[in-house]
Amino acid sequence: MEHGGMRGSAPSGSIGTPDTHFAEASVERIVEWVDTDASGHQHNSAILRWVEAAEGELFRKLQLPDYFPSAPRVQQVVNYTAKLWFGQRVRATVKITALGRTSLTMGFEVRGEATGAPGGATPQSGTVAAFGTVTTAHVPPGASTAQPWPEHFVRAVQGTA
Repeated sequence: MEHGGMRGSAPSGSIGTPDTHFAEASVERIVEWVDTDASGHQHNSAILRWVEAAEGELFRKLQLPDYFPSAPRVQQVVNYTAKLWFGQRVRATVKITALGRTSLTMGFEVRGEATGAPGGATPQSGTVAAFGTVTTAHVPPGASTAQPWPEHFVRAVQGTA
């Protein structure tokens, strides 16, 4: 992915570095009517739902089911660059770009496939509709502040498990 959000730099106190190969995952969806707003294109919240679906796929792939109950979002940055329309096929991809001692940053992008848009316009296939980053912190059950990631988590994310 060519966006700066997908490359990212490692946060201070980082375990991973920008050269570390981290896993990525994608999901494909169709823009449903419920995903659109009054202007007829995707609602801003649909992007993050698709990104979260790709995030779920990523952590299933890494066999880390304990990630979700202990990884609240601490920052989300979304850059909207194109419209997606009802019936259009989209692909959301996430990639871990940095693993800190207590945080994790994923870059993402959502691309739309070519389809007819209102007014006869035809979006270019593979157009990036949105990109950005999501940062989570490790707050295990019972903790009130971020804690270091468990060793099994670090190994799985770094591909050394």
